[in-house]
Amino acid sequence: MIKKVNHFILTTALLATMTGCSTVYADSAPPKNYETYITKGERFKHNTFTAINGEKVALANKRKLIILFATWCSDSQRAMNELKASPLINDKNLQIIAIGRNENNESLAKFNDEYQLPFALIADPEREIYSQYANAGIPRLILLDEHNQVVKTLIGEEPNVIDKILW
Repeated sequence: MIKKVNHFILTTALLATMTGCSTVYADSAPPKNYETYITKGERFKHNTFTAINGEKVALANKRKLIILFATWCSDSQRAMNELKASPLINDKNLQIIAIGRNENNESLAKFNDEYQLPFALIADPEREIYSQYANAGIPRLILLDEHNQVVKTLIGEEPNVIDKILW
C-alpha cells in the first residue's frame, strides 16, 4: 500500500513538473493547447491599472512589456529573476508591468519583499485581466509598441525566455 501511495505522489509531482505552471482544472480536462486571445498588431485592451501601492499606472508612450504571472509558479519566479538580471530592467525606453493572476495585493507585496522588483505590480485576484488575454499558462509575456499594439506574445515556461524579448 505504501509503495502505491508513494508511486502516486511521485507520478503526480512528475506530471506537475512536466506541465509547467498551468492551471489545475477540477471539473474538466485542461485545454489541449494554450490559447492566446490577442495577436500581433492588435491593440492591448487595457490603458490603465491600479498598482498594489494604490498608484494609477497608465501605459506610457514607449515600448511595454506586460507580464502575466503567479507568485507560486516556478516558471514565473525564474522569468522574474532572468528579467532582473537582464539589461531590460534598466531600459529607460521600456515600461514593465507585472500582473499577478489570481493574486491579491498582499500576496504580491510579500512576493515583492523577496524579489524587489522595480516595476508596477498589479493584482488580478479574479483573473479579470488575465482571461482577456489567455486561457492557461504562465508566465505570459506580451510585448507592446509605443501605440499599445502587440508586437509579440510569449509563454515563458522554458528557461531564458527573456532572451526572446525583441521588438
